[in-house]
Amino acid sequence: MNRRMKTRLLPGLTGTPRVLTIAALLTVLALGGTFLLDPFRNFQLATAAAYFCAVAGLTLLVGLSGQLSLGHAALMAAGGYGYALTSNALTDAGVDGVPRFLVSLVAAVAIACLLGLLLGLAAARLHGPYLAGLTLALVIAVPAITSVWSGVFRGDQGLQTAYNPVPTALERLIALEQWQAWVAIIVASVVVTGLTLVRRGALGLRMRAVRDDETAARLNGVPARRVKVTAFTLSAAAAGAGGAVLCFITQSVGPGGYTLAFSLLLVVAAVLGGLGSIGGAAIGSVVIVVLPWALGAGSAALDLPRDLEQRLSGNLSLLVFGALLIAVMILRPDGLAGLAAAWRGGRPGAGSGASSPAAATSSAAASSPAAASSPAAASSPAGSPAPASATPPASAAAASTDPSRTIPIER
Repeated sequence: MNRRMKTRLLPGLTGTPRVLTIAALLTVLALGGTFLLDPFRNFQLATAAAYFCAVAGLTLLVGLSGQLSLGHAALMAAGGYGYALTSNALTDAGVDGVPRFLVSLVAAVAIACLLGLLLGLAAARLHGPYLAGLTLALVIAVPAITSVWSGVFRGDQGLQTAYNPVPTALERLIALEQWQAWVAIIVASVVVTGLTLVRRGALGLRMRAVRDDETAARLNGVPARRVKVTAFTLSAAAAGAGGAVLCFITQSVGPGGYTLAFSLLLVVAAVLGGLGSIGGAAIGSVVIVVLPWALGAGSAALDLPRDLEQRLSGNLSLLVFGALLIAVMILRPDGLAGLAAAWRGGRPGAGSGASSPAAATSSAAASSPAAASSPAAASSPAGSPAPASATPPASAAAASTDPSRTIPIER
């Protein structure tokens, strides 16, 4: 949905109220849509919503701050195990129902945040393949960690959680799968709305500035290391919420569900949808849930020989994902979200903030504490970067037309 369409739908709202209103409308539509789906489709919808949390956090991390993570499955596992351990402890204490879920969800997000904070502190000193290697090592270490502390994590068997029935007030209205879809949709709505507000705010501008040119961002007073750590922590919180919801749906968590292949699949979903696009994260999440099922159903309908069917099982979806990823990167580098924007007649990337490294850096500098506390910033117009010194009108006109003077630097 581009800016013009949003303005027509909500002409009296701007900024945060507009985001919250659109999020509420989309959440209500999604909850109402569950009545049109059968139990299996609702289960798929709940799974896609859980993935949506993790993919949205990943697309914020990679698309906005420029930090590559190949270990988001480990952060989802942290959320899943945190949810399971807390839920089982509350069950033994006699707590059940919605309070048990809420407390377990908060605990899962807190554990994932702590792990993300530790990774973010390391990520602030690493770049490129070194950061990717660190996150890759983390997701590979998940099975070993569960085996070493098998008394807590139950090794390869994983943890099982108590049954979560439909609340008494809704028993006659919805089925179990629909209740799970409702919970997943609501959690995803809260998580993604928070990420959207971050993306549109001052922190989002600073992330873009650090991604485009970290040196220029530092010169303009943007705390690059703090921005990187914050981005990783927020992304980890979203992944932890997704892991908790996935554990709520399946009522179990184990290392076999959070492998390297699954972690790479989350990256594929973010790239296919469009890095930096929240709507693209939703598209990618649906694709990685629906496409393997569709391929399996299609191969079963073709009545292939048994040997060929065994060879294609599990490999066909990887082949299709690889081919689809290559095609999208060649034909539409901005992902399927960009294709949808072009089909609507919109401009891909519209409303994404700064359209160039210089604009992102100068805008982030205007919103940074260093720029806000300077005397020139106090006397400059709101929303524009403050110059280092008073500039005569003729010099200001020349600076506005000279790209090399877009980023003010104190001398």
